[in-house]
Amino acid sequence: MIILQGTKLERSFAGDVLFENISLQVDERDRIALVGRNGVGKSTLLKLLVGEESPTSGTVQMKKGLSYSYLAQNSRFESNKTIYEEMLSVFSELRSDEKRLRKLEEEMSQSTGEDLTRLMATYDALSEDFRQRGGFTYERDVRSILQAFQFDEMMWPMKIHELSGGQNTRLALAKMLLEQPELLILDEPTNHLDIETISWLENYLSNYRGALIIVSHDRYFLDKIATVTLDLNPHSLDRYVGNYSRFMDLKAEKLATEEKNYEKQQKEIAKLEDFVQRNIVRASTTKRAQARRKQLEKMDRLEKPKNHEKSAHMAFSAERPSGNVVLTVKDVAIGYDGQVLSEPIQLDVRKMDAIAIVGPNGIGKTTLLKSIEGSLSPIRGDIRLGANVDMGYYDQQHSQLTPSNTVLDEIWNDFRTSPEVDIRNRLGAFLFSGDDVKKTVSMLSGGERARLLLAKLSMENHNFLLLDEPTNHLDIDSKEVLEEALIAFDGTLVFVSHDRYFINRVATQILEISENGSHLYLGDYDYYLSKKSQQEELVSSQEDLPDEQSGQDQYRQQKANQKEERKLRRLLEELEEKIDNTEVQLEELQDRMGATNELAELSRLQEELEQIEERQERLLAEWEELSLKLEA
Repeated sequence: MIILQGTKLERSFAGDVLFENISLQVDERDRIALVGRNGVGKSTLLKLLVGEESPTSGTVQMKKGLSYSYLAQNSRFESNKTIYEEMLSVFSELRSDEKRLRKLEEEMSQSTGEDLTRLMATYDALSEDFRQRGGFTYERDVRSILQAFQFDEMMWPMKIHELSGGQNTRLALAKMLLEQPELLILDEPTNHLDIETISWLENYLSNYRGALIIVSHDRYFLDKIATVTLDLNPHSLDRYVGNYSRFMDLKAEKLATEEKNYEKQQKEIAKLEDFVQRNIVRASTTKRAQARRKQLEKMDRLEKPKNHEKSAHMAFSAERPSGNVVLTVKDVAIGYDGQVLSEPIQLDVRKMDAIAIVGPNGIGKTTLLKSIEGSLSPIRGDIRLGANVDMGYYDQQHSQLTPSNTVLDEIWNDFRTSPEVDIRNRLGAFLFSGDDVKKTVSMLSGGERARLLLAKLSMENHNFLLLDEPTNHLDIDSKEVLEEALIAFDGTLVFVSHDRYFINRVATQILEISENGSHLYLGDYDYYLSKKSQQEELVSSQEDLPDEQSGQDQYRQQKANQKEERKLRRLLEELEEKIDNTEVQLEELQDRMGATNELAELSRLQEELEQIEERQERLLAEWEELSLKLEA
C-alpha cells in the first residue's frame, strides 16, 4: 500500500532551480536510501515530504492518519523534563491505562456478585489490550533504548536542556524509535553515534515494522538497511532496487548503456548529415537527401550522458621505497598523565600493509597514532621505525593548518621551489579552483580543510602514512576518491576511522585495541566482524558453570535456542521473500489495469488483485508473529 507520494516536485530559491520533476512513492515497509551529490537538495526534499517546507510546484500526498517521525540533521527538541520522564511520555496512554487497571483491581477486591463479574470482564478486556500494546514491557523498552544510545542510569535524572547538541540529537532519535511510527524519515541518523551504537541501530532498523527513508554518508549503514536506493539529480530521481553497493553497480551499468546508445546515435546522425550534405544539390539524389533530412528532424535526440565522474583526483605516491620492516610496536602502554588506556599493544607493520585501528571511543586510538608519530610518548614499551621510513601524519583536528594562511599559501609556503602553476594544479585536483585558493584557512568548512590537508600530504610524497579519521567531513564522492587513491598508494598505511565501508575497502588488517591491549585480525572489516562473532560464541559455550551437569544442561539449552533462532530467521527470510513477490505481483497487476479499458478484463484483474492483497495481509501477520517470537 502507498503511504506517501510526491508528484513532479520542484524547489527553487530566488528563481534558481535546486531540483525539478521529482516524483517518488513510498510503500509500507520500504527501506529507502536517498543519495546524491552534496548540495543537490536531499535534506530539502525530506523537508518537502514532511511539510516543513513547501514545494515551488508539485504535490505531496500522505495516507490518511499516517504516523511519521522526522529526524533532521542536528535535531534538537526543547523540554523541561528529565531524560527518563521524556522517554516515558511516549507511553502516556499506556500509563493512564495502567492506573485504570490498578484502580479496577482495587474495586474488584471490594466487590461481589454481578459488580465483580462486570469489573472482571472490563479488567480482562483492558488487560489484554494493555498487553498487546506493550504495556508489560514498555519500561524495559525505555531502559533498553536509553542504554543502546549510551545514556546510562546515572544520566536519566538529567534535564534535557542540560544535554549537549549531540546528546540531544541522540535522544531525539531514541524517542522516535520508542514511538514506532509507520514512517521514519532520518537525515544523517549516524551523526554523533559510535560504531557500537550504529551497529545496534542497523539491527534495530533492519527489523523495523514501518517504512524508512534515510539520508546518510555512512555507506556501510546504507548497505545493511536499504532495499531501494533513490538517486537525486537536479532534473530526476532515479530508482534502483538494492542497497548502496548494488546501486553503484547498477548506476555504472546504466551510464555505460546510455553512453553506448548516445555514441551509436551520434554516428547515425553524422552519417545522415553527411549524406544530406553530399546529395541535396544533386538532382538525381535530392529526394533521398530530403528524406534523410526529414528523418533527422523527426529523430528523438538523446542527451549526452552525464558521467558523474568524481571532480577530485586525489593521488598519493612515495618518493622512495621503505625497508620491509616499517614499524615495530612492542609491549606498549598508551595514555595520558600516567593513566593507562590500553596495554600491552603489539604491532609489526610491514611494507605495503594497510592496517585499520578500531576500538571503543576513548580507548586511545588517536593516542596510539600520536605515540607512533612522536608528538606523545608512550607510558612504557618500545616504538621503532624501520629503515628508510618517511612518515606523514593526518591529524583529525587539522592542527597542522595555519588559520591566517590562504589556501594557496598554506601549500606554497612549504614548497617554495615548486612553480605556482603546479601548486594550483594540485589544489585543483582537490577541488580548489579560481578564487577558492584566495580563501583563508579560517574561512573553510570542515570538508574543505580536510581536502586541503590531504592535498598538502599528497605533495610530501611519504612512504608511510598515519591517518586519523581522514574521512570526517568528506562527502561520499570525496570518500570514494580517497579510497581509490589509498588503495593505489605504493606505500604503507596505518589509520583510524569510524567509516566501516572505508575500512572494508582500504584495510588489509584490523588492529583492535581494548583495555587489555591489542589483537590483530588478518583481513578486512567484514572478516574482523566474522572472527569476533566466532570468538564470542566460543567464549559463551566455554564459560565455567557451578557444576558439570548444569553446564551440560545450559549448553544443550543454548544449542537448542540457537537452532530455534536459526529456524525462525530462515522462516522470516522466506516470508520476506514471499511478501516481496506479492509486491511485484501487485505492481504488475496495477500496470495491466492501467493499460486496459475492457470492463471484463478490469473486473478479472481487480479480483486477482484482491486475492493477492489478502495473501499479503496473511503473510504480514505471519511475519509479525514470527518477529515477536524471535524478539522473545
